[in-house]
Amino acid sequence: MKAAKNTEVRASTGIAGLDDVLGGGLPANHLYLVEGEPGTGKTTIALQFLLEGERRGERGLYITLSETVSELRTVAESHGWSLDGIALFELASLEQRLQAENEYTVFHPADVELGEITRPICEQVEKLTPARVVFDSLSEMRLLARDSLRYRRQILALKQFFAGRQCTTVLLDDLTSEHTDLQLQSICHGVILLDRMSVNYGGARRRLTVAKMRGLKFLEGYHDLAIDSGGAVVYPRLVASLHNRSFTDAAHRPVASSGIAGIDALLGGGIHYGTSTLVVGPAGSGKSTLLAHYAVTLARNRKRVAIYVFEETAETFVDRSEGLGMGMRAHIADGTVIIQQVDPAEMPPGEFTYKVRKATEVEGVEGVLIDSLNGYLNAMPNENFLLLQLHELLTYLNQRGKLTFLVLAQHGLFGRMDSPVDVTYLADTVIVLRYFEAFGEVRQALAVIKKRTGKHERSIRQFHLTPLGIQIGQPLTDFEGILTGIPIYKGTREELLGNTRT
Repeated sequence: MKAAKNTEVRASTGIAGLDDVLGGGLPANHLYLVEGEPGTGKTTIALQFLLEGERRGERGLYITLSETVSELRTVAESHGWSLDGIALFELASLEQRLQAENEYTVFHPADVELGEITRPICEQVEKLTPARVVFDSLSEMRLLARDSLRYRRQILALKQFFAGRQCTTVLLDDLTSEHTDLQLQSICHGVILLDRMSVNYGGARRRLTVAKMRGLKFLEGYHDLAIDSGGAVVYPRLVASLHNRSFTDAAHRPVASSGIAGIDALLGGGIHYGTSTLVVGPAGSGKSTLLAHYAVTLARNRKRVAIYVFEETAETFVDRSEGLGMGMRAHIADGTVIIQQVDPAEMPPGEFTYKVRKATEVEGVEGVLIDSLNGYLNAMPNENFLLLQLHELLTYLNQRGKLTFLVLAQHGLFGRMDSPVDVTYLADTVIVLRYFEAFGEVRQALAVIKKRTGKHERSIRQFHLTPLGIQIGQPLTDFEGILTGIPIYKGTREELLGNTRT
């Protein structure tokens, strides 16, 4: 027997990404709690929720105990919003109410003060009949209640009041109490938690998680949250299994050629779409240049490419490719190549993943190039998180049939070389670049050590960077130990210098 579909009306939050996390928005006409310490973005999110209602023709009411109307308008102006279409109701200051506390002799002051809060709130709601209400914040009510029993009773009373009025209500709580109020969370239909983390360097990171949402399947876990001019944006955590497509075996996948016979020979004819390729090597060995070459080759074949540069500026990346005669600027001008510089100190990993998803789903990108994983690693709290997120990203791109290239710089130039993180097992194809010395000259070599989707050449070829671009020599048969970084040459100088370039 099939389960009945959830046809409950949803109230869109107006926040990009949050509706995706919630599977379409908040179920309408219920009470919700948004918790977070000061500075996590509660007020911004609440205003966006009301503005979205106004856009949809739903009347909104913002009830404020902690901020003045003037402060709310200042927040709105900083994002370029107008609150003229939203009713703003500011209760009398808490200080004025507490000054009269000693005048109460028969009743407990808390009972009287709480009544003075809830009575005008109810009057405003009955007068305006709003479809959306924000209550900011519960900390004021908690102070007046004095004990958890009175506080819980008042929240229950508010919930019952709003329940019969076809109104979606959002309560804000700044977590100023000593302990997390689990009783409050149990009363509400849904709970959204906001968090703000300070890092050793760079801007603070914000994140969001849905702790509870009755009768609703939502995307669990933490999701990166950014607040900038224009409001809050949520970047949902990527779950590759939710974007699965029909499987195509390697024999029937399109193959991307490099346009260089030697590289294609090493790769057994080329690289299959729907796979990821990792280029590993020491600094200056030509990793980024190889990526730039593939980007231009794909663009020449009318395949759109997105390049994400972490270590250097986008201008430097393009200038280097132009110096090798690749002609990348022309492809950037016609839109077939998109290049973006990424600052790992300012961009959270979730935002980067979102940009890659947008490029493939909206902008029609066929190839994704990331230079490099070292910068990507700097954006992550630790190696374990990097591997998990990178696994999801690569799986997602492979399932969508995209061609993915990754660069990983290794420490050292000769001898043993270490990587900051081992991701070779995640990639479908691994290309290794190395230096070697011969007859007083430093040279470069290239080899393919792994390819999951087919056979590849086991030889090592000389790798040249010239003003005319990349050139690949014939297999080097008179060397041993090139991949270890300690080569031993057994041939003659004439044989090495006569290595044909293709």
